[in-house]
Amino acid sequence: MRLPYFDAHCDTLSRCLHTGESLLKNSGQCDLERLGAYQPAGQIFAIFADSADIPPEERFGECRRQAELFAGSRERWPERMKGAVLSIEGAELLDCDPGRLETVRAWGVRCVNLTWNHANALSGSHREEPERGLSDKGIAFARRAWELGILPDVSHLSDAGFWDLVRAARGPILASHSNSRAVCGHTRNLTDDQFLAVRDSGGVVGINLFTAFVGGDGSMDALLAHFEHFLELGGEKTLALGSDWDGDITGAGGIRGAEDMCRLAEAMERKNYGEDLIRAIFYGNLARLLQI
Repeated sequence: MRLPYFDAHCDTLSRCLHTGESLLKNSGQCDLERLGAYQPAGQIFAIFADSADIPPEERFGECRRQAELFAGSRERWPERMKGAVLSIEGAELLDCDPGRLETVRAWGVRCVNLTWNHANALSGSHREEPERGLSDKGIAFARRAWELGILPDVSHLSDAGFWDLVRAARGPILASHSNSRAVCGHTRNLTDDQFLAVRDSGGVVGINLFTAFVGGDGSMDALLAHFEHFLELGGEKTLALGSDWDGDITGAGGIRGAEDMCRLAEAMERKNYGEDLIRAIFYGNLARLLQI
């Protein structure tokens, strides 16, 4: 079969901005030429920067520069960018300001991580202040995002923040690049109850290829264990890809970049997943969520 592809998270924009390389072709793990091997093809490109390295008054400018790189790529290669959308990885890059959401929605942003690894005014993160949930500002921010058609993303969020978001929900919840905590006990991964909450919201969970979140020996079998566990929880319409390309990862299962994702599909075929399920995981579930 001609393999489709739609991945929920990569840091390629940030990498290209700072290396001076192109989204069309670069030396990282993802570019438009490699995505062109799939049909149809899509990618959520995260706008990312570590806020600890940038003065607060310069953070939104960093976002704007990455958005301009994205927009320029769309002008130059419109056919290749048809399935490309934006996300924001860490609301501190928007000053945790709900008023910024309308601006970034106009850029093409469809998802926003309420936190990255740092706690912020909206919530604690999985790493900093993990016991702290959503503030009143965090609830207002998330609800404004839903109103604008932007999905709140719980990857990196604290457990307390996750459940506060579920209680405040006004639409689907996305976990763009998070695995199963039952399979690998990292705080970046989702518990079974969290997965079920995302599933029941109509949302999607993208499986991350970072070996620290995959666990075990980082093999293809270790990676597939996350898919299989979530499928046992009724995740056929919930599972997607969330590679984390260009996020300082070495891909699990010997997957070095977007060009190798056929290896994952082939491994799924050997496990008798079936063509419809593979297409749903590789494209359909995320495309349905984003209405693309």
